[in-house]
Formats: sequence, C-alpha cells, structure tokens
Amino acid sequence: MTKHMITFLLLLGIGAIFADLLTGFSADQNLNASAEFYATHTVSDTGAANIVTAIIVTFRGLDTLGEVTVLFLTAAIVALVLSGDMAGGFQVKPRRWPVGELLETGTRLLVPLIALFGAYVFINGHLTPGGGFQGGAILASAMLLMLLADPTRRFAHKTIARIESVSGLFYVFIGVLGLALAGGFLDNRILPLGDFGSLLSAGAIPLIYVLIGLKVGAEFSSIMTSLSESEDV
Repeated sequence: MTKHMITFLLLLGIGAIFADLLTGFSADQNLNASAEFYATHTVSDTGAANIVTAIIVTFRGLDTLGEVTVLFLTAAIVALVLSGDMAGGFQVKPRRWPVGELLETGTRLLVPLIALFGAYVFINGHLTPGGGFQGGAILASAMLLMLLADPTRRFAHKTIARIESVSGLFYVFIGVLGLALAGGFLDNRILPLGDFGSLLSAGAIPLIYVLIGLKVGAEFSSIMTSLSESEDV
C-alpha cells in the first residue's frame, strides 16, 4: 500500500510539473539570434533545401560523428557480450522454423522495397525530410523483417562489419577533407554546390548521408543479428 501511495504521489508531482510547463508556455514571436543566423545563411552556405539536415551534417558535424560513434560502441558491446556468453558454454540450438508460404513470399516482396525506400530517404536527405539515420534505420528494418519471418536465418557478420568500417572510414575522411580544403570538419563545400533543389546539389552532403545511412544500417543490423543468434530457438 505504501509503495502504491509513493508511486501515486510521484506521478502526481511529475504531472504538476508538466502541467505548469504547459500552462505557462508562450511561443516566441521571433527567432533568437542563433536560429535567425542558421535560417538565413544555411541555404546559401550549404546549398541544401532541407535546412535541418544540412545543419546536422555540416554545422553539427562533430556532434553527428559522436552520435554515430555511440551507436557503433553499442553494437560492439552487444556483440562482445553475446559472443562471450556463447564462448562460456551457451550454444544456440538451431531447429527448423516453419515459415508459411505467404509470409516468405511477402518478405521477398517487401525487403527490396524497404531497402529501396531506405536508400531514397538518405540519398534525398538534403532535399526532403529524412537523412542518414532515418534511412539507415529503414535499411535495418528490412533485415528485421527477414529475421521475423525466419529467426533461424543467419547473416555474414564479416560483410556487415566491412560495410560499417568502410563507410565510417570514408565519413571521417570526408570530414578531414573539409578541414583541409574548406571551412571546417565535414564542410560540404569540398564539392560544387550544384543547382539548388536538384539531386546533385549541396556539395558533399548527399555523399555524407549515403555513408551515414550505410553505417547506421550496418550497426543496427549487427545488433539484431547478434541478438537473434544468441536466442535458443
């Protein structure tokens, strides 16, 4: 009874805090100085129609590198822990998983479409809502669908690791080129800005997003394959 009362009081206090924030909120009529600068200069400086993703890739390039690094460390830790469990005596006991014809056919049909949509999202990230993280997550969802259809399916860890490593290496390489040839790390002006609104525009941003999409997709896929292979199916 006491635990329930404490929980209720805690939730009541949190609700009161959010209620105060909600009732006391008033939207700014004008952008602050930083937002005004980015809203005014991002298009002319980067040549990207999507201001949000351009800021993430260029002005926040180091922060984006940190986010990708955290995701890589997560995938590496999951693989390390699960591989240690298997080496210590835990072994997967594979058995045939009954896969329905409808489920198998649907997976074969949807996986290429999901992969194509994921590629579209990160290739067009400088033009439309989307980007490398979103596109990479969509690519990984294709692998998740295959695992849901057949949990005994196994994927080549080396191939996934190579995709992740190569894309990460070129991502950092482009960032260093920005320092050497342009105005800073991941400065997209190492390539021509092109025609505004076209696919081949915004300098190196499309290339950067392709690398981020492949890297994120590989990292998510690595986590899922490690988890799937650790389960006693």
